[in-house]
Amino acid sequence: MEKHVMTKLLSQKQVNQYHNSGFVSPVNVLNQDEIKQSINEIEGFEEETGQPIDFPHKSRCHQLFSWADYLVHHPKILDAVEDIIGPNILCYHATLWVKPAKSNSFVRWHQDGTYFFLDPAKHVTAWVALTIADEKAGCMQVIPGSHKNDFFDHNDDANPDNMIPRGQGLAIDVDTEAAVSMPLQPGQMSLHHTKLFHASFNNRRDSRRIGFGISYIPTEVKDIGNTPANALLVRGKDKYNNFLPEKRLASPGSKGQFDYHLSLMKQFRKRQDEGASFSKAKLDD
Repeated sequence: MEKHVMTKLLSQKQVNQYHNSGFVSPVNVLNQDEIKQSINEIEGFEEETGQPIDFPHKSRCHQLFSWADYLVHHPKILDAVEDIIGPNILCYHATLWVKPAKSNSFVRWHQDGTYFFLDPAKHVTAWVALTIADEKAGCMQVIPGSHKNDFFDHNDDANPDNMIPRGQGLAIDVDTEAAVSMPLQPGQMSLHHTKLFHASFNNRRDSRRIGFGISYIPTEVKDIGNTPANALLVRGKDKYNNFLPEKRLASPGSKGQFDYHLSLMKQFRKRQDEGASFSKAKLDD
């Protein structure tokens, strides 16, 4: 029997779909002004630096940019996440995903949680579209129900078009017959489970595909990595203190803020790199 509880943003049907299939999409979260503000700030940074935004600035960018800080704390996004994982929420990580126009950029089939070392595996990714992210733009595809598997081994891929650092992807053959696309309009988001098989492919549009992926976890989740992890409390209370407390963005554009971001990124990359020799983390739902 399905559980029926009061929800904040998602319908009970959407909550049930998430738990049964591992994803829900689309969910309306941003208005046109919020989309425009985010894009303007991204493009402003690119004009200032003279190059497209990329690593390390695209990762954990809520520690650099006001638009990203705003989105990781966005009430509608958090309402939907709360409907899935409860009211006490940490932001574990966030990444800006930019596929250039007419590009061969792609992301291999993978599971998000393989290199995160979180137990239990209750991490949910909110993927927020800032531009159109339909099939032509290379939207995300998922294998419904694959989140009911354990974590599988992943391996590296040196293909420069792979958007994931080191190109990590599933080391098994993925049966894509059941794959489902999650097209999004600007301002919509999808939610997917940390174990769900998902991938995305080439952007055939004449414009960039820009999306913001935010990794949320409930505060009771434990850090089982060798290197301690930081996390930012974005809603509720944290009575567990399983993560090093992360400070909220304080001074965008300052040297101190860039230094703080870099220190967080070094720690995060060290955790992920440890995953190369840590095979098939045994995490429980």
